[in-house]
Amino acid sequence: MKQHLHKASRQVKNELATTLIIIAAWLAVVVPAGVQLAAHKDFEEPIVAGPGVTKVRKLSEWAPYMAGSVNDCNIYVLDSGVDGGTMLVIGGTHPEEPAGVLSAVTIVENVVPTRGRILVAVRANRSASMTTRPGDAYPQFYSIKTPFGQRTFRMGDRWCSPLHSWPDPDCYVHYPSRQMLAYMDIRNLNRTWPGRRDGLLAERTAAAFVDLINAEGVDMFIDNHEAELEYPIISMIVAHQDAADIASMASLWISDEQFNMDMELSPPLLHGLSHREVGDFTEALAFTIEVPEPFLDRVRGITDEKLLLEGKDEFVMRAGSAGLLYETMDENGWHIDQRVGRTNSTIDMIVDMFNDFRPGREIEYEGLPLHRDVVANGVGAYLRDPEHAPEGRVAHD
Repeated sequence: MKQHLHKASRQVKNELATTLIIIAAWLAVVVPAGVQLAAHKDFEEPIVAGPGVTKVRKLSEWAPYMAGSVNDCNIYVLDSGVDGGTMLVIGGTHPEEPAGVLSAVTIVENVVPTRGRILVAVRANRSASMTTRPGDAYPQFYSIKTPFGQRTFRMGDRWCSPLHSWPDPDCYVHYPSRQMLAYMDIRNLNRTWPGRRDGLLAERTAAAFVDLINAEGVDMFIDNHEAELEYPIISMIVAHQDAADIASMASLWISDEQFNMDMELSPPLLHGLSHREVGDFTEALAFTIEVPEPFLDRVRGITDEKLLLEGKDEFVMRAGSAGLLYETMDENGWHIDQRVGRTNSTIDMIVDMFNDFRPGREIEYEGLPLHRDVVANGVGAYLRDPEHAPEGRVAHD
């Protein structure tokens, strides 16, 4: 009997020891990962209000139903005080597309309007910048070299964090078209326009921007994006049909004078995208800019910060050699400076054409770093030092 008890006791001790080892190993993996994820989610991204910023407002000022939500983002107002048009530029619809974010930052930190107003959202979908892509080993942050050191930004995902938007439906039915889309696209800000004030987070965010556009009489709306080279909508201005004249001329001039930038009309039957719904549900002329980002290609190699910023990848190059890409890819890659510069110069050309086609509603400004400037000097040359900004001139996104 004693022998049996002793054996049973030893077995219990062994099982307990095994359980404790498993728990310790699990904690050794989960706790550091949880700490890293929390640090990413809680990272405050400083944005310097440049000389042209007259006010920093919250999205909830136009849409009270956004108050207290993670997507109650900053809206940077650059008001010349001179009558003219109003432009809204948003970055961070998809935070995994950093050139769109950095383009918006360079506008906020450098541009001084001389006629009309410019409104900017650096992080239109803050929630998506606070999560990462499961299974794809995305870097949590990326850093840009500047004359004063480095500026660090959050890398994110394409969709709102499931911590902020839950549950996903079995099938996402777009409002108001009733078009059926992929279930997770209810968390995709660029599939939920024109939005619903009582919907899930991305739907409410889109509705809030529509309310802003209508309340402020926005003339021109530009949504900054990047795309994988395997995707046909790349190096392109996508425009609502009401903006076709401006987009086609901007495409013509910039392709002739600087770099290739095609033009595509927004598909009337594909719903939820900003260039479709903003054009349909507001008076604003709607544009989306797409520049190349090899980091997003499915045939890529190691998915790290180096690829994100330098845009060089031998596997994407091989795909290009096999004719599988819609944009060129060579050993020079697609550096972040190229992508930000192209975005900024495309915005500038769209504004030029808008001014020609809409006399009396001109938008004029100084200080936007264009493609030639950003490529020559690096995007970091146009980022300001938050540590030495004047008091009260730093906001956090």
